[in-house]
Amino acid sequence: MREFFPLICVGATIGVFSLIFIIAYFYVKSIKETSSYDRNMKDSDILRRLFEYAKPYGKSYIIVALVMLFSIAYDIISPMIIGDIEKLITHDFPMKSLFIRVGAYVCILLVSLICTYIQAIVLQKTGQKIISAIREDLFKHIEGLSHAQLNNIPVGKLVTRVTNDMNSISMMFTNILVNLVKNVFIILGILTAMLCINYALTLMVLCFVPFIVLFTVIFQKISRRVRRKVTDGYTDINTFLSENLSGMKIIQIFNREEKKKQEFDKKNEALGHSIMQQIYTFAVFRPVVYMLYISSVLCLLYLGGRGYIKNTQLLGQVIDSGTVVTFYMYISKFFNPIQNLAEQFNMLQAAFASAEKVFTVFNLQPQVVDSPDAIELEHVEGNIEFKHVWFSYVPDEWVLKDVSFSVKANETVAFVGSTGSGKTTILSLICRNYDIQKGEILIDGINIRNIKISSLRKHFGQMLQDVFLFSDTIRGNILLNLEGVSDDEVMEVCRYVNADKFISRLTYGLDEEVRERGSNFSAGQRQLLSFARTIIHKPEVMILDEATANIDTETEILIQDSLEKLMNIGTMLIVAHRLSTIRNADNIIVLSHGEIVEQGNHSELLERRGRYYRLYMLQSEKERIQA
Repeated sequence: MREFFPLICVGATIGVFSLIFIIAYFYVKSIKETSSYDRNMKDSDILRRLFEYAKPYGKSYIIVALVMLFSIAYDIISPMIIGDIEKLITHDFPMKSLFIRVGAYVCILLVSLICTYIQAIVLQKTGQKIISAIREDLFKHIEGLSHAQLNNIPVGKLVTRVTNDMNSISMMFTNILVNLVKNVFIILGILTAMLCINYALTLMVLCFVPFIVLFTVIFQKISRRVRRKVTDGYTDINTFLSENLSGMKIIQIFNREEKKKQEFDKKNEALGHSIMQQIYTFAVFRPVVYMLYISSVLCLLYLGGRGYIKNTQLLGQVIDSGTVVTFYMYISKFFNPIQNLAEQFNMLQAAFASAEKVFTVFNLQPQVVDSPDAIELEHVEGNIEFKHVWFSYVPDEWVLKDVSFSVKANETVAFVGSTGSGKTTILSLICRNYDIQKGEILIDGINIRNIKISSLRKHFGQMLQDVFLFSDTIRGNILLNLEGVSDDEVMEVCRYVNADKFISRLTYGLDEEVRERGSNFSAGQRQLLSFARTIIHKPEVMILDEATANIDTETEILIQDSLEKLMNIGTMLIVAHRLSTIRNADNIIVLSHGEIVEQGNHSELLERRGRYYRLYMLQSEKERIQA
């Protein structure tokens, strides 16, 4: 009994750790998870969709599989060679025999290194091609979502889907899956080799496997929760940064920097706490697995040394020095893949979670889509008609109520009314940014639902109050990748809308850098660039939504002159709070609470002394006082 005391001590130590892990498992299981995201898709469905992207690169993965077999051969054969060398040097031997074995070992090692290098290069190239394809499809899908859908999804979440989540999926294609398969084959190959050499010592090693499985299952349970907290933390920070960096001017204006910093600190601390939990989890798991490895080595050395010294057998198997050395190397190669399997399986689950989030975006069906028989609209005359149109952003909260009006080709029609009356909504509906619930909208007598969306919008030029400029040059923002347009044509359009006056004063002219959102230009300059951008695309119908709001008087004169020129190009629809800008409109439609209350030209509406008259007199009085 005394002889087996060391083995009993090892078993007791492992038993204590097992008890601690089991208690920790049930404790974690009892804690209610507060993650904002739960898995809904099956792993098999996720794999199926991911493999759709991997199919074109099947040959690359076949090459990786063949190369992987050679690198696995090194892990299985090299311990046998070392053990054979150990047996050889215990007796008199010719040096040639030693050189042959050492040479064989070096050759196998070099082949393994070359194969590992080839495997890494092929996997990285293939994986990046797959991820690029998924990322491109995702961005294209996001482009097809309706305005309502984009309004409901925080920009930070979409950024996370295209960046962080893609990185997790990339790890699966470039590392995780192949190494999972490789480690499984290594474990099976090593077990087979050990059984062939000495089944008694193999059974001793297998005694540790149940504990490895136990610790691995518990580790996966705990680490999965922790990793989910980490990914949620990154999403929260990305969403917070995307919103608050965009609104930093407002934060500064209202002196809320400290408050926002405190909010960011809380999210940052939560993420840091989750990351530390993840580190602690791995910091416990790795040493515990290493403890099992050391315990198995101790048992091997004890049983092997005892049998070798006393010249005894273990379960009828003779143990010599070569066998001990071989098994020592095999145990190391046996435990490393098992430890890697646990971590890689956990990373695989994280990749699946990221893939599901990505596919959740893919699963969003665009709310505004082409009908099966939608037509291409080659030319637009500019006749527009609303027939009993009803529309709501929220069910049963009608923004437009039975609205009907018509616009003739080349007419200028203005929409007037208080905030929330439905003016901007009408302009959005004409371009099918949203779909109406009741009624019809006709362009040249054709229902816009029967026209392809891209074809419809191609004929409209929209100039909004909040002009969005991209980080590019002035030329790039005007053309928006429109090809076949010379600089002379661009400058001609700029002169037409009075934008040439400030562009000519810039150091680089059309090549002047435009910073994010056009922050290095005034509101009026951004609006003039918006006019130029619209005209260069030659629309038949132009839409102006508060184009003269929040600009100085001098710039307003330039814009007013541009508007008078634009009215001669085609049909124009205008929303304006400054009634002075729409005096020359052919028809002015006055809206209130989603209904048309009156319409006519400027003179007719003043004569009626209705709502338009009151609005006009109120603005005139305000301007007189300000003057």
